[in-house]
Amino acid sequence: MTTGFQPNEFEFGRDESGEFVTVMSRGHQVLASPGINQGSAFSRETREELGLVGLLPTGVMSLEGQLKRVYQQYRAQPDALSKYLYLNAMHDRNEVLYFALLTEHIEEMMPIVYTPTIGQAIEEYSHWYQRPRGVFLSIDEPETMARSLQSMGHRPEDVDLIVVTDSEGILGIGDQGVGGVAITVGKLAVYTAAAGIHPHRVLPVVLDTGTDNLRLLNDDTYLGARHARVRGEQYDEFIERFVTTAHELYPRAMIHWEDFGAANATRILAKYRNDYCTFNDDIQGTAAVVVAAVMAAVRTSGTPLAEQRIVVHGAGTAGIGIASLLRRVMVEEGMDRDEARRHFWGLGSRGLLREGLRLRDFQQPWARPASDLEGWTLDLEGRYELADVVRNVRPTILIGSSAQAGTFTEELVREMVGYCERPIIMPLSNPTRKAEAVPADLISWTDGRALIATGSPFEPISYGGVKYRIAQANNALVFPGIGLGAIASGATRISEGMVAAAATALASTVSAQAKGSALLPSMSSLRSISARVALAVVAAAQNQNLATVELGANPVQAIYEAMWQPRYPRVIPA
Repeated sequence: MTTGFQPNEFEFGRDESGEFVTVMSRGHQVLASPGINQGSAFSRETREELGLVGLLPTGVMSLEGQLKRVYQQYRAQPDALSKYLYLNAMHDRNEVLYFALLTEHIEEMMPIVYTPTIGQAIEEYSHWYQRPRGVFLSIDEPETMARSLQSMGHRPEDVDLIVVTDSEGILGIGDQGVGGVAITVGKLAVYTAAAGIHPHRVLPVVLDTGTDNLRLLNDDTYLGARHARVRGEQYDEFIERFVTTAHELYPRAMIHWEDFGAANATRILAKYRNDYCTFNDDIQGTAAVVVAAVMAAVRTSGTPLAEQRIVVHGAGTAGIGIASLLRRVMVEEGMDRDEARRHFWGLGSRGLLREGLRLRDFQQPWARPASDLEGWTLDLEGRYELADVVRNVRPTILIGSSAQAGTFTEELVREMVGYCERPIIMPLSNPTRKAEAVPADLISWTDGRALIATGSPFEPISYGGVKYRIAQANNALVFPGIGLGAIASGATRISEGMVAAAATALASTVSAQAKGSALLPSMSSLRSISARVALAVVAAAQNQNLATVELGANPVQAIYEAMWQPRYPRVIPA
């Protein structure tokens, strides 16, 4: 079985003894190829066979010894961006060592290779750029798309996963042009470290459609197309060409959409999700991890989900995605679909989603009829803002995805705790400076009664003699497992049922009954969590007749064997 191919350099395979690599390169070419370079870990015999004698120090060091050395070097870096660039350089030099280090210290390094540090790295991409990683597709040269994708040397059966962005909605920093390629590389690093997706069976792709970021356009070092973003019919044709070309070249690959702008993300997912194996982490991944936290909080509160009243402040792509998946869970628990929808109140930039308001297509089904608002007490006539909604709805769950700092005020939260014994409050906006509230305030305002999950990481908080561990609703808890499950089962598409199964599996990994317990598990157990999520996704795919691969009588063993381990393979000189 092959696991990736680089023409005239090396070929990976697996037999009863494990992974091996057949190496056609010699000398400096070996050391310059991060996919096969083992550095000081090459044995003396292998050095002779690959022409490496004299190109490395005499001593032979094990992977474990290398890990100790590079971890010390990593810790010596002065700040987060320096740590990111150090890891990036290691990724360009020795992939196995990079992934072994990341896997061993996943909790510590996740904020470096992923959010929030990667946001700073993306903003400065053109300044620190050294070695290209990924495939760059330009809307100005659509005819080169197939050739560009094939330039990595993969055969049709060699690619399991493609992460693609157009860089318009990067994290909390918006349009970053071609620099968004770094988010696809970072996302794939998490897929590999957390779920064992083989690093040679993935493709990071950036769709360069221009940028509306004037800072970039006026920066002499900017490396992307120097024009405003292309939109409309030409953009849609470019997306269509990408989807069909990628599927034709790599028919088994799941396409993961990352950080597309709000105007495009939902409609692109809606257009292709029923015909291709495609997934949007900002919509579906966010929804899954938040729903998992809600399910854990509901169990702790003792109030069934069917009795909860849910306000989503920031009903954009992510907020509506959360509401949609939570409604799906309600329906699976026996509620009527329309009745379940009546438990949600969403707020957008113009306040409460309601009939007569100009809304995006995906928001329309969540608009409240005028009859629902009769008799409401409002601060300003005709305005339905967050304080009005809380006063009149009396929500038990308050979810923030608005990127409006401080909107969950003390007055609002104290009002909630006045009628709700265990309010569930989730300020999810990133970065921290955009959070709707901070956990320390929420715990203080509710006398420790609030059940909290956040978008950014927060240190534990001591209050009233109790240490409160704050759950971070990090998508990395679910998207690697969803990808692994889809790949292992050969899923033809990613259904809402598969995403709901991922959320349920994640929620089952924690018990938050003890006071101060977190609603979600620690990142330190990410690899085992991903495996559990993958098993649930496989089962859902099989139940919905979306799986094309049978895992056999022992799916646990099959999932374990499907997870690549960052260890040096046997070297077979060609």
